[in-house]
Amino acid sequence: MAYLRGGSTTLTEAEVQRVAQHFVDPEYKALPDHSAELAALDAEHPGFARWRSRNVQAHKRAGYAAVTLSLKPTGVAPGDATDKQLDAIADMADRYSFGELRTSHEQNIILADVEQSQLHALWLEAREQGFATPNIGLLTDIICCPGGDFCSLANAKSIPIAESIQRRFDDLDYLFDVGELDLNISGCMNACGHHHVGHIGILGVDKKGEEFYQVSLGGNSARDASLGKILGPSFAQEQMADVIEKLINVYVETRTEDERFIDTYQRIGIEPFKERVYAANH
Repeated sequence: MAYLRGGSTTLTEAEVQRVAQHFVDPEYKALPDHSAELAALDAEHPGFARWRSRNVQAHKRAGYAAVTLSLKPTGVAPGDATDKQLDAIADMADRYSFGELRTSHEQNIILADVEQSQLHALWLEAREQGFATPNIGLLTDIICCPGGDFCSLANAKSIPIAESIQRRFDDLDYLFDVGELDLNISGCMNACGHHHVGHIGILGVDKKGEEFYQVSLGGNSARDASLGKILGPSFAQEQMADVIEKLINVYVETRTEDERFIDTYQRIGIEPFKERVYAANH
């Protein structure tokens, strides 16, 4: 970086402006802010309020919002959608977001330009189609590679692990209490599931022809990025939901007010988690 800084590859403001000319904003309307109306709908419809708190993000334009359609309902492989669901998503994009949608590396779909006044109608439709699970950024919003079910490179299956965790933590009240947590699963060291930067990361490994799972803690893909540290010896598939529950219990028991999982981990370190998970093995 010291050698390259200030050289021919430096990104200048002139270059940023040149590239920006190739991107044209949609024909946004001049809209009022609908915060008061949305708050009233929140009070009337608790499900809408919960969805709006997790799946709706602020927009740079007044009167608009960005909406994430969750592809993480319990019992469905993270990121999966049927052909009929994809048709429905395309229709939603046409009606609510200038015909544009985006996929995220978290394996969800984003409608980036939704009028605030249409959020309730979109929520009703998304709920009907199965896209309104209010779990964005929570424990069951799992990033998961295809694993051994579909990938010839994988050492182990990933999707059954994700499903076992989804089913163990299928209580939305509890998920909201646990709060923000990145859980990522990869079936091999190619790390398509980004396990190494998950607050909790799971890596499928091959042990003498059998599938096992290595757990890491403390990964982070935010500005203060970090790679996770391996917790210890790997686990069999049937142990994984129990292992995750023990890790969550340590966090819930030791967190301070408003402290996320990653914050608690950074404060207390890996040892309390390790002691709880491996206690029964000693």
